Amino acid sequence: MKLINLRSTLHEGLSDIFHVWSMEMRNVFRDAGVLIFFILVPLGYPLIYAFIYTNETVREVPVVAVDESHSATSREFLRRVDGAADVHIVAWAADVEEAKSIMREKGAYGTIYVPEEFNDRLAHGEQATVSIFCDMSGLLYYKALLSTCTEVSLDMNRSIQVERLGGATPRQSEVSTRPIEYEYVTLFNPQNGFASFLIPAVLMLIIQQTLLLGVGMSVGTFREKNRFLELSSIDEHHHGTFRIVIGKSLAYLMIYMLMGTYIACFVPHLFSLVQLADSWTLASFMLPYLLACIFFAMTASAVVRNRETCMLLFVFTSLPLLFISGISWPGASVPTFWKVLSWVFPSTFGINGFVHINTMGAALTDVSSEIRALWIQTGFYFVTTCLVYRWQIVRSLKVAGIKGNK
Repeated sequence: MKLINLRSTLHEGLSDIFHVWSMEMRNVFRDAGVLIFFILVPLGYPLIYAFIYTNETVREVPVVAVDESHSATSREFLRRVDGAADVHIVAWAADVEEAKSIMREKGAYGTIYVPEEFNDRLAHGEQATVSIFCDMSGLLYYKALLSTCTEVSLDMNRSIQVERLGGATPRQSEVSTRPIEYEYVTLFNPQNGFASFLIPAVLMLIIQQTLLLGVGMSVGTFREKNRFLELSSIDEHHHGTFRIVIGKSLAYLMIYMLMGTYIACFVPHLFSLVQLADSWTLASFMLPYLLACIFFAMTASAVVRNRETCMLLFVFTSLPLLFISGISWPGASVPTFWKVLSWVFPSTFGINGFVHINTMGAALTDVSSEIRALWIQTGFYFVTTCLVYRWQIVRSLKVAGIKGNK
């Protein structure tokens, strides 16, 4: 008899979960707003971001040259700078003031100033200087101009050293100019590109934010239509909190398993970003991340009262969450308060774990702390979701009973 009752209870539970799942799937695909956040935004936003940064680095930054030395050495320096891939001299100014005027008109983003005593100091064996001025509204312009001028100056320094050695052999010249040989290797981002650095983090953030907006809009729509402000229907299939939460979360998980595969695998491949992830490792990481984001969104949706509320509450958080994740700003330099606050959000561990796995080729053991944190968040937010739904159901039943008696 107990076995029969157990089977009956199990069958009833699975039937209720399937009913809640089917109702939630139907609500998602009937609501154009939710469909936009669950399907169109995950499909389109990664492409937009990747297309914006598809060139990876800034090339041919327009600059102004001010050559007061008028010497063969200064002209050689500026010729080499102009011949580099990252900088292009678009104008020659008589003085710094004229160069400033060109920069104010956005005709150039930087100025290279060679002083009058440049060649004389070199001829006397003294150290000469070249000054650069850059429009700091774009840090990539500054990076391109500074790195190019530095490389050219180092290269010319070696040539000047060889000339001053006199009758040295090639080997002596090589040892004198390069006593320590070095090789510059950019790990995990061979192009020093902005897309390879930023896009992987943005991809993980898109998953969390679209879930917040989609689930929030779905709940807000239901509450607008329901006078008791319930999170879910109250009928013969919705009388178990656990069944409601599992049914709804399965609907979101099925949708985002497809969206997550597209975002984490197809988009980086489409734009030739670095992909070193092992398939099993990536799948083992994405499962707890998706679950943590789903239950986090379901818990957060408790504060949503109408369709528009989620836009006001969640959209503005995207940029701060990217900053405190430790990707765009070094995690060691993030203040303690903001670092602790970042642990509340699955995106913090999702971004760092995905970058380590996909961009750096990390194994599961290398991201064990991130995976452990995501599973803890999954369990915690699952409990909070059940508590929120249970409280709302009890409250709704009480209000419905009072209305019925009246």
